[in-house]
Amino acid sequence: MLSTLIKRPSIIRPLTGLCRSIHDQLLITNEENGSREIILNHEKTKNSLSLDMMNHLIEEINKNKEDISLRAIVLSAKGNVFSAGHNLKELQASTGVDHHKLIFKKATELMKSIITSPVPVIAKVNGFATAAGCQLVATCDIIVCTKSSKFSTPGANFGIFCSTPGIAVGRSVPKSRAMHMLLTGSPITAQEAYDSGLVTKVVKENELDNEVNKIVEQIKIKSRSVISLGKEFYYKQMNLSVDEAYSLGEEVMVKNININDGQEGIKSFVEKRKAVWSHS
Repeated sequence: MLSTLIKRPSIIRPLTGLCRSIHDQLLITNEENGSREIILNHEKTKNSLSLDMMNHLIEEINKNKEDISLRAIVLSAKGNVFSAGHNLKELQASTGVDHHKLIFKKATELMKSIITSPVPVIAKVNGFATAAGCQLVATCDIIVCTKSSKFSTPGANFGIFCSTPGIAVGRSVPKSRAMHMLLTGSPITAQEAYDSGLVTKVVKENELDNEVNKIVEQIKIKSRSVISLGKEFYYKQMNLSVDEAYSLGEEVMVKNININDGQEGIKSFVEKRKAVWSHS
C-alpha cells in the first residue's frame, strides 16, 4: 500500500556518499558512510504508527539490506514524542475488522523486520515512546535515550490493553516492571527504563548524537558477516531450551570460525595485526 503523501526519489544513491530521501510528512532518511538514519517525521500525529508509516518504515529498514556497505540503522524521531503508537483513528469500528487485522499484522511485520535485519538497529530516543511506539523502541537491538525521555504502555487507559507492545517490553524487562507498565499505564523515566533493562544508555540531550555515532563506529570496525551471524543466532536461541541453544550455538561457532572473516580474525590476532575484513 503506497501513501499518496509519499514522494519517492527516482534515484537510489550508494551508501558511500551522503544520500537523503524525503518522504513527505512521514519519514526522512539519511545515509552516510554505511549508516542509515530513519527519522519519524509526522509530529502532527505524534509520529503515530499509521499503516502508511509502518509500510514505509519496513521499506526503509529492508532497503538494500544485503549491501555490505550498510553497517547500521538508526531509528529516531522529530519532536518531543518519539512515537505515540498506533493511530487510533484507524482502529475505529467504522474502519472494519479486516482493516484492524491488517494493522496489527503490519506492526508484527515491522518488528520482525528489525529483528531479522542483518545489521544492528539502534533506537535514538529523545522524547516520549508510548504503546506501539514503546514496542518499536524495545524491539531495537540497542536503545540510547536522553534523560528526559519516558516510556509507557497506556493502552488500558483507553480500553485497549497493550498486548502486542507487551511482547517486546516483556522480553526486555522483568515481569513485575512489565506488568506495572501494562496494568497501570504509568510512564517510567529514562533512569527507570535503564535500571530495568529497557534501554542501553541514558545521556544528556546534547550528547545523544555523539553517543549513537560512537556506537555505530564501534560496529563499523567489525566484520559485517560476523555481526549478522551473531545477531541472527541471538534471536533464534532466545526461544530455545538451554540444550537446544547450546546445540545450535556449537554449529554457529563452527560456521563462524570457518567463514573468511572468522579465519581472518584468528590470523590477525596470531600475527598481532589489524584485521582486514572482507565481510564474507
